[in-house]
Amino acid sequence: MNREQILEVFLKHYGKIIGITLGLLISILILTIGFIKTIFISLCVYIGYFFGSKIDKKENIWELLDRILPPGSLK
Repeated sequence: MNREQILEVFLKHYGKIIGITLGLLISILILTIGFIKTIFISLCVYIGYFFGSKIDKKENIWELLDRILPPGSLK
């Protein structure tokens, strides 16, 4: 297979490839470090993704944190 064919297969099936890769990674993490630690890592990754997407959209992170955290905790 040449490079163009591999790229075409990836673009046609990128969702399946990403899903398989994530499933494999999560199963390896569960088997090596345990379920609770894997859930904690997944939660941290999601929080990082959430805040990263807010930064990409040029949203004000401080306003979001002010709404989430108790009043006066950021001052």
